[in-house]
Amino acid sequence: MRTKPWRRRLLLTATALTVIATVAALTSVAFANPTNTPSGNDSSTPAARAYAGPSAALYLPRPTGRHPVGATALYLKDTSRPDPWVAEANARELMVSLWYPARFAGKRRALYMTATESELLLKDGGIAGVPYDALSKVRTNAFTDVVPAGRPRALPLVVLSPGFTKPRSTLTAWAEDLASHGYLVAGIEHTYESVATTFPDGRVTTCAACELPDRTEEFWKEVGRVRAADVSFVLDELTGSRPAWQGASLIDPSRIAMAGHSAGGASALAAMAADTRLRAGIDIDGLTHDSVPYTELSRPFLFLGRQGNFSPGMPSAVSWERDWARLTGWKRWLLVAGAQHASFTDVALLAEQVGLDIGADLPANRAMEITRAYVRAFFDLHLRNPHQSILNGPSPRYPEVTFCAPEARICR
Repeated sequence: MRTKPWRRRLLLTATALTVIATVAALTSVAFANPTNTPSGNDSSTPAARAYAGPSAALYLPRPTGRHPVGATALYLKDTSRPDPWVAEANARELMVSLWYPARFAGKRRALYMTATESELLLKDGGIAGVPYDALSKVRTNAFTDVVPAGRPRALPLVVLSPGFTKPRSTLTAWAEDLASHGYLVAGIEHTYESVATTFPDGRVTTCAACELPDRTEEFWKEVGRVRAADVSFVLDELTGSRPAWQGASLIDPSRIAMAGHSAGGASALAAMAADTRLRAGIDIDGLTHDSVPYTELSRPFLFLGRQGNFSPGMPSAVSWERDWARLTGWKRWLLVAGAQHASFTDVALLAEQVGLDIGADLPANRAMEITRAYVRAFFDLHLRNPHQSILNGPSPRYPEVTFCAPEARICR
């Protein structure tokens, strides 16, 4: 426990046709399974125009907060439980990325993902002739292992969970922005659910869960249960008596929350039901499953998704409507016009940079601006208590966002 160190096509490359082909592959992945595609039929292949050339570097948008951002990686091993996906693994091993406000910017940018992970992601997509290290060259805004800023027990902690098969790195734009506003963010790589995970000793695990023949409702419930257990373990490791990170004394254990995309968003409800330390949660465009039996949840929760698939009354919105009725505390159901499933993550940002049409009417930079704004406002409201007017109703600043009343089947 030391600091420092899908089944289809994934992400982009840094050269003309391979960049486009790879990003198109990732986008198609985003609509391929029941968790990622509530409607189950949005599988069109995006169209692309010619890429400007390999000199255009792939990058993430700058964070909007005042703090420089630091980043580090943790290797964590839970010896109290065997791995749920691989029978011979008698312990659950995880990789976790931490992003945090830093005292000063550093000299070395944090790696987006490793060259080995990039290679396995591209090979898994069956794309030949691709420079396999391309995804390891995305320019991030965080600096590796710089000194964290903050007073003891002052930093709210937000846990992030990515979509099924997706690496934690696809949520980096969220994480860097939150960290620049004074949050500690922990992105969890759910081992054997991600297409590639690299451990400090050089071992690389692949998506064993993807090999299961039937992805039934019970399978997705199990995903939720596994992720809930992962989250609780990570919280133990960061806030326990012998924390796994040297900056853990900065964490305020009374201000912890969670957000996720797709399967990661769906698992936020399961995690909150299982662990009362999570004060609030966000599901971004994730079809939920009845992972944990509970009758109600009184802590704050936000549903944020795309129109159509998650509009009240639509068949694909049934799961959200079920869970909405169980939420008895502060809650919001927000939809973003023009967005697609990938619009809320780094995938759309990188695709837009190479001129790829992912089928979204909303430009990727705008989609990320909206996502960051509402995610940050939600956590500011429930972990810091300042007034957040954009959560009270429609905002002229973000006209793409509608507020839904599922009981009345309306959004405005």
